Amino acid sequence: MLEHLTTEAHNPASEHLDQLSTLEVVQLINQQDALIADAVGQQSSQIAEAIDVISQRLSIGGRLIYIGAGTSGRLGILDAAECPPTFNSDPKQVLGLIAGGPTAMTTAVEGAEDRPELGAADLQHIALGASDVVVGIASSGRTPYVIGGLAYARSIGAFAIGLTCNDNSELLPHCDLVIAPVVGAEVLSGSTRMKAGTATKMVLNMLSTGAMIRQGKTYGNLMVDLRATNIKLTDRARRIVRAATKVTDQRASELLRECSGEVKTAIVVHQTGQSPEEARLLLSEAQGHLREAIMGATRECES
Repeated sequence: MLEHLTTEAHNPASEHLDQLSTLEVVQLINQQDALIADAVGQQSSQIAEAIDVISQRLSIGGRLIYIGAGTSGRLGILDAAECPPTFNSDPKQVLGLIAGGPTAMTTAVEGAEDRPELGAADLQHIALGASDVVVGIASSGRTPYVIGGLAYARSIGAFAIGLTCNDNSELLPHCDLVIAPVVGAEVLSGSTRMKAGTATKMVLNMLSTGAMIRQGKTYGNLMVDLRATNIKLTDRARRIVRAATKVTDQRASELLRECSGEVKTAIVVHQTGQSPEEARLLLSEAQGHLREAIMGATRECES
C-alpha cells in the first residue's frame, strides 16, 4: 500500500544521487525545493478556510491542537512552542502532541504511530472539547495515530483538519477539511523530512500566523503582542513601538516603561494621548485589535 503513495515514490531526478558531486547534490535538492511553494500555493483556499475556522474557535475559548508522529509531530510541537513568545498567546491555546510522547521529540518510539487508540487517548488526556480545532499532520495521509486522533475529534464535535502531502489519502473520511500540498517524490526516497516536511512547516506557519492576525495580534506587519522575555525581544519591542509611532528610541523606551512593557498599550497611549489604564480599556473593548482601539478613541473624541 505504501508503495503507491507519492511521498514514497522514486524520484527520477535523483536516481544517481550517490554518484553526484557535493555541489550537484546541493543544486539538486535546491531545484526540488523550488517546487514546494507552488504546491502549497495550490492549497491557498483550503488554508484560508482553516485559518478562519481556527480563529473563530480561538475567539470562543477553543484551542488549536496539532497531532502527528515523527517529523510531522515535531513540526507541530515547534509551531505551537513559537506562538507564546511571538504572539503573547496563552501556552495552553496552541498545543502539539506527538506519538510516543515527549521522548519522541528526540528519540524514535517504535510502533507508537501504528496505534490509532493512542491518538484518541492523547486528545482525551488534554480534555479535548467541541470548541477546539485538531490539525492531524501526516505526510503519508495514513498514519494510524493521526487517524485515530482525527476520528475522536470529530466524534465529540471538534473541527478536524487533515494536513498531508498525498492526494486522496486515508485521512479524508475523518476530516472536516483537508490541506494536501502534493510536493512529489523526495530526493531521498521516502524521506518526508525533506520536501514534505518543508511544505508542512510552510502550512503550519500560515495557520498559526493567519489565525493570530485575525485575533488582532498584529498591527500592519508588526508583532505587537510579542512577549519581551529576553534582550532580543525587549529590543524588538522598542523598535516596534518606534516603527508604529515614529517616535525616537528614547521615547519608545519611555512609553514601554510607562506601560509595563506592553507594546500595544504603549502605542495606544502615544496615538491617543490616553493614560495606560485608559489605553488598556480601549484595547479590551476592541478585543485586542490595536487599530480598532485607536479608531475607537478617535471616534470618542469626535462625538
